Amino acid sequence: MITCFIRYEIDQFRVDAFEEYARNWGEAIPRCGADLIGYFAPHEGSATTAYGLYNIADLAAYEAYRARLRDDPLGRSNYDFAKRERFILREDRMFLRLASAPHAPLMKP
Repeated sequence: MITCFIRYEIDQFRVDAFEEYARNWGEAIPRCGADLIGYFAPHEGSATTAYGLYNIADLAAYEAYRARLRDDPLGRSNYDFAKRERFILREDRMFLRLASAPHAPLMKP
């Protein structure tokens, strides 16, 4: 299993547009075969940094997923929305693997 970690630089005055974009991916990404962890918009601190994270089996599964996402009506319209509205200034994508497992149980104070 790998995690796709996307770091976005967004227009600080268009956070609302990024949130709409994130909600759309909340529907399209799972439907196209990736396990969405979530999209995260600025809250405190930087007003221009946002993130998206999802898990996928491997890079071959990622390529198949991306093809399904390009063919998905909501996926296509979301790509077009971002291109048209230009609220994403930069996007960096990396693939990570979990190195800390197995985790200990959560201890509540």
